[in-house]
Amino acid sequence: MTLQITGRSAADIAASVRALIERGALLPGDPLPPVRGLADDLGVNRNTAVAAYRQLTTAGLVITRGRAGTRVADRSTVPQEGFAADSVLRDVATGNPDPDRIPDPSGALAGMAGRPVLYGEPVIDPDLEDWARNWMAADLAPSDLRLTITSGAADAVERLLAQALVRDDAVALEDPCFLTSMHTVRVGGYRPVPVPVDEEGMTVDGLRAALAQGVRALVCTPRAQNPTGASLSEARATELRDVLREHPYVLVIEDDHFSLLSRSPYRSLIGPGHRRWALVRSVSKFLGPDMCLAVAASDPATAARLAMRLTPGTTWVSHLLQRLTLALVSDPAVMRGIGDAGAHYAERNDAFAARLTGLGLPASAGDGLNLWVPLPVPARDVSEQLMRRGWLVRAGDEFALADAPAASRRLRLTVHDLADDDAERLATDIVAAVRAAGARLVPVEDGMIEG
Repeated sequence: MTLQITGRSAADIAASVRALIERGALLPGDPLPPVRGLADDLGVNRNTAVAAYRQLTTAGLVITRGRAGTRVADRSTVPQEGFAADSVLRDVATGNPDPDRIPDPSGALAGMAGRPVLYGEPVIDPDLEDWARNWMAADLAPSDLRLTITSGAADAVERLLAQALVRDDAVALEDPCFLTSMHTVRVGGYRPVPVPVDEEGMTVDGLRAALAQGVRALVCTPRAQNPTGASLSEARATELRDVLREHPYVLVIEDDHFSLLSRSPYRSLIGPGHRRWALVRSVSKFLGPDMCLAVAASDPATAARLAMRLTPGTTWVSHLLQRLTLALVSDPAVMRGIGDAGAHYAERNDAFAARLTGLGLPASAGDGLNLWVPLPVPARDVSEQLMRRGWLVRAGDEFALADAPAASRRLRLTVHDLADDDAERLATDIVAAVRAAGARLVPVEDGMIEG
């Protein structure tokens, strides 16, 4: 063998492999020798080699894929949402809400403090719990509800996975996928299994294939899927629930991030007999990203394990933040503003899609903050052309988990906060960039002809 793995005990073998990784002799994705071959080369029992690989897997250094073998784990970073650092380009890749549509909290801040909260008290502020229970009970059976407050949706998903999984467990994720979900699964050392998404949401065949691979958890966006904007249709949700009926102990996490802003109804994968589930709703999109608070409604057993990871005195969500959230969502003027914001995002995205279509590049707006624009040429080529014109965009393959030719020909754009003149200029520049990348677009009444 070419690798200089040494050692007679499991600990020494694991330390040898770790050293090779740290020195760069083994790179992410590189295969390790089969257990039997390694044991023969080192003259040790096969169980010793198995134990060494188990130590490396637990440490997150390698990933074992059954018959596909053991490989060095990929620790490369996933692109993050938000503004790009140190860019002089006009950034239309942020995924941010419009700051002018986020409620001003200054009035609510003045009178919300009340008495202090001390160690050992309930982690959910009672008044917020009442409001949150009514919010969730509109879509879930009240008898099933157990509530937990977390520091945002990403925090909830991370804790939900951590209370149910161990390293290298398989997690089904939508493909293309929300960047934060990709990052959470990678950092947790879990194995992502892609489930394709179409215009009706997660596909039935994709879910069946993921379950056949032994996934122990599933993260789904029931509406306003990021990046595609897809929302579950009633027919699709029914089919997916039918598939999951045979797998009641797979943890189903629904990240309903756009909730109060969405123009689509909530449709759930969680059937009445499902045993392990959680619905997560964050306030970040309508009260602002700095309002790090989410409500997680789940089955009693999942809620109990989740609560253990939110021990009072260490990681509970500040009651000041909870009271501020309640003060805002209890204000009729704020709620009217949230409704107006949802309409604004939909109208601006529809208008931009219409601009592109009128210029010969057919596009349509889904739900959510972003547009998922199809292209007749690779998105990376268009992205480079747009950078020369002063725009920073996201190519669709950043969101892909698997080889995804369709995603590689998409742009994800955040355009709802552009003035009309800027929106017109961006649409014109996108069409020019597509042409510069090699496509011939001919505007016609019904769309586009590619030459």
